[in-house]
Amino acid sequence: MEASYDPAREVVDLCSELIRFDTTNYGTGEGPGERKAAEYVAGLLDEVGIAATIYESEPGRSTVVARWGAGDEPPLLVHGHLDVVPAEPDQWQVHPFSGEVRDGYVWGRGAVDMKDFDAIVLSAVRARAAVGATPSRPLVLCFTADEEAGGHLGADYVVEHYPDEFADCTEAVGEVGGFSTTVRGRRLYLIEAAEKGMAWMRLTAHGTAGHGSMIHPDNAISELTAAVARIGAHQWPVRLTPTMRILLAAVGELAGVEATPHNAEALVAEFGGATRMLGAALRNTTNPTMLSAGYKVNVVPSEATAHVDGRFLPGYEDEFFATIAELCGDRIAIDHVSHQGAWEMPYDGDLVDAMTRSLLAEDPEALVAPYTMSGGTDAKHFTRLGMRSYGFAPLRLPDDLDFTALFHGVDERVPTDALEFGARVFDRFLDECSRRPG
Repeated sequence: MEASYDPAREVVDLCSELIRFDTTNYGTGEGPGERKAAEYVAGLLDEVGIAATIYESEPGRSTVVARWGAGDEPPLLVHGHLDVVPAEPDQWQVHPFSGEVRDGYVWGRGAVDMKDFDAIVLSAVRARAAVGATPSRPLVLCFTADEEAGGHLGADYVVEHYPDEFADCTEAVGEVGGFSTTVRGRRLYLIEAAEKGMAWMRLTAHGTAGHGSMIHPDNAISELTAAVARIGAHQWPVRLTPTMRILLAAVGELAGVEATPHNAEALVAEFGGATRMLGAALRNTTNPTMLSAGYKVNVVPSEATAHVDGRFLPGYEDEFFATIAELCGDRIAIDHVSHQGAWEMPYDGDLVDAMTRSLLAEDPEALVAPYTMSGGTDAKHFTRLGMRSYGFAPLRLPDDLDFTALFHGVDERVPTDALEFGARVFDRFLDECSRRPG
């Protein structure tokens, strides 16, 4: 008989320790890389008898892959990333790479994006492996590099170069799902079932260089900034995807109204701080983020460039790019820094049932519903292999915590009891996702 174990016993310490590894990803090829964190993760797995392999796309850009368990079912891929976005220490209450535990929170860069889920997975898996409580469904564990810059040196790399590691995986779970929000006094857990596509675009305008005192009807800066202003001001229409229809129907039931495209924004506003993220899942979005041109005040440059972060809903990619072309006009060249497709999964089946049962076992009065992620995750790469993928990093959060503002934000932190909750839920999920209806 398997010995008892506590899946949450070391989750807080693991999260703190992972944060202490500076894995800042500047998106420019600079930075410390993920190698030290990857070696730490591989060592944690090795301690409990799980062999791991580290793959490097470039020196220091490291991804860990391990396989655990055996059985007749296809393996479940569980993935998280090891890199984090930059942080300015002088803006924080604590050093962003201290992993300090204070006031019931673990503080630091990566606390919610996403070393918390890495710690949840490692804590549950290590506790099980130490006592031989192997789940009946095999797991492929993958801790990636470079997710914060599009995953090209991490998940994209291992999918392209080592697809056999994942060839028999039919389903996957990763970050940014299973966390709670509160709507009209009811706790609602959001499971990521869809993700907007990514279009990081570089816009370039060309003109005739010359003296700033003369007339220049083909000024590259004027041409470019006019296009950027049109893009920034464009009002994208509301488009309800299947995933968001289910979510809004659940909120509409609480509010006593039927969800429609006309009241979608009002229903999303019920989520409080999460409205910024969920509201972006109602429409395509475009945000100009960078401008570059010129080298001297009295010289008209021959070229000007801008960068735009574009995100398009599943099913609306053609509409998105047709609109961008119209807004830019014929004189603006459009190149892609990163172009990754949207995805959307059916919100049904055994895996969805397993996630729901696992959450409700720990929080019986709650509701569970799907949502569309406005940003990007490594799931974009793994879904290319045909996996059914969801975001499921369970956290029960305080009603007054503006959780979505902590992603890439100052004073990023995660409640210690939310980490412990997540480890218990994930441990239960490992059994539930093997259960098939009789």
